[in-house]
Amino acid sequence: MSVFEEAKIDCHCHVLDPARFPYAPDVAYRPAGQEIGPVEQYLQVMDAYGIRHALLVAPNSGYNLDNRCLLDAVARGAGRFKGIAIVPLDIQRDALFALRAQGIVGVAFNATLLGTAYYLGAAPLLRMLVELDMCLSLQVEHDQMVALRPLIEGSGVRVLIDHCGRPTAGQGVGQAGFQAVLALAASGRAAVKLSGYQKFSSQPPPFGDTRPFIEALLERFTPDACMWASDWPFLRAPQRLDVGPLLRQFERLIPSEADRRKVLWETPKRLLGF
Repeated sequence: MSVFEEAKIDCHCHVLDPARFPYAPDVAYRPAGQEIGPVEQYLQVMDAYGIRHALLVAPNSGYNLDNRCLLDAVARGAGRFKGIAIVPLDIQRDALFALRAQGIVGVAFNATLLGTAYYLGAAPLLRMLVELDMCLSLQVEHDQMVALRPLIEGSGVRVLIDHCGRPTAGQGVGQAGFQAVLALAASGRAAVKLSGYQKFSSQPPPFGDTRPFIEALLERFTPDACMWASDWPFLRAPQRLDVGPLLRQFERLIPSEADRRKVLWETPKRLLGF
């Protein structure tokens, strides 16, 4: 069976619709042109590539703490979508519970934008996520996981690691930050998104220098804790990307149909509650 026919869940993509939901006035980056991705367009992408469900991640770009566009898309998805919201670190439990009731399954931390120090006081929020059975979607790069690993492990929170942990290209799998990512597999509470290769590769597509990292993640986490994601509509990508070639790349990376079914469907379905 072709990868395009296999059931799949896209575990990291964004909806941006400034025509209906204007960008917040204080954001550092305002996506434009082909970066804009309204939910109607993403539904066409899903239909074209056999994507049955998706985890919509609120972007810092454009919206930051404004989750209205995300919540609208989740509601209009009629059960096809779940969401990851961006919230203030001091959010109250009632507000977090209200988001959960609207299809939000977790909260995003983006250390690549805000730094690690910003999140070192986030233990109370992580405790609330545990209490509400919600997860943390964590984006780090380089060696940032070294600083955040004690917080994550000590909290007991379920964590989804974005974009392979964004290691430093050229420094090998032994680099401290990537080893800290791999170490989280032992907790049994961590999963990793195989996505965002353009964010840490130093090569053009098909990003050959990312393969050792992906193989190491598959070995340590196993397909039972790895998930595929497109990262559509590819914010700030240094070159044009499309979902089709990314899926073909994934098919070559995991030739076993049984393992692909786990990564594309069974693992995210179980972990995200679809």
